[in-house]
Amino acid sequence: MIQIEQVPAYVVWPIRHEVMYPQMEFDSIKLKEDEQGTHLALFGGNKLISVISLFRTGDDLQFRKFATLAEYQGKGYGSALLNYVIDTAKMESVTRLWCNARTSAASFYAKFGFQVTAHSFVKHGYDFVIMERTFL
Repeated sequence: MIQIEQVPAYVVWPIRHEVMYPQMEFDSIKLKEDEQGTHLALFGGNKLISVISLFRTGDDLQFRKFATLAEYQGKGYGSALLNYVIDTAKMESVTRLWCNARTSAASFYAKFGFQVTAHSFVKHGYDFVIMERTFL
């Protein structure tokens, strides 16, 4: 059984580090905006499996640092968490949900209705593209 809960930022940091940037210093995965964000954690039983952080500006909602433990990837946990975020965005009258997606994950986000924009960049040796989904 899965459960999604809002948690303090420090709860999401270890998975961010392990999954996204294990080669970097632990503190490098902390965002200066973390104090203003909403952090969600997906648990399978008592195991923390997937995390995501949300940052709202007006009618826009950005999600950042979406990470699922490697051994649980491809099993629907990340999809469940992203669907939860999409449903939350709709309920909270968000008009645009977006992220800086690693290009290697663009096809994953496309399955959820996200569109690739013309904006791309490289950071920490990874290629990113901004992807968005709009709601009317």
